[in-house]
Amino acid sequence: MIFQDNVIKEYLKNVYFITGTPCGGKTTISCELAKRHNLLVYDVDEQFAHHQTISNSAFQPSMNKVFKDADGFFGRTVEEYKKWLIDNIREQLDFVLLDLIRLSQNQIVLCDCHLTMEEAEKLTDVSRIIFLIKEPSNLVDDYCNRPDHQGFSDFINSTSDTDKATALCNATLKSLNEKSYKDIKDSGYYWIERTPDSTIDETVGKAERHFGFVKN
Repeated sequence: MIFQDNVIKEYLKNVYFITGTPCGGKTTISCELAKRHNLLVYDVDEQFAHHQTISNSAFQPSMNKVFKDADGFFGRTVEEYKKWLIDNIREQLDFVLLDLIRLSQNQIVLCDCHLTMEEAEKLTDVSRIIFLIKEPSNLVDDYCNRPDHQGFSDFINSTSDTDKATALCNATLKSLNEKSYKDIKDSGYYWIERTPDSTIDETVGKAERHFGFVKN
């Protein structure tokens, strides 16, 4: 069954999307907004394991791809790794949308997610989405240094050649996000760039005003 964009948007009218490039601050800002305004946060990454258990390898092959070990996982080309990441996001999106429709029936939901601008156009209004971005170079160190990503840090450090695995990740994430980073800045969508001078309070304040949670 295929739903038209206007139908999806109507059923997602209580969902506010916080998306963007890796390490842009999506999770931090989502959690702070939720705390200040008593909102529910839906973190797509946290739902992946559950969605994987109810997925089907015939329809969601990337979500069900099994790797022998960390060397097998990181022993791919940049293009192979990038395609796998993109396919995972696309395959999980159906599960995510159904969850969001259910959860947002009687409450506002903040969705911490990975949406392209093309997907955003189909799913929501420009007033209900923010792109948090960061220049896509050397992202792995930032990613691994976060307490909530300790599992990935341990995984990459379990490879026989950590430097090679790190280089692959950095190259893949840069290739995957470099164009998006530039296109988002040139788009009509509201975006906030994370820099060394950025603060949580400043970014949350901008998000609150854009979403209309507080008066300008």
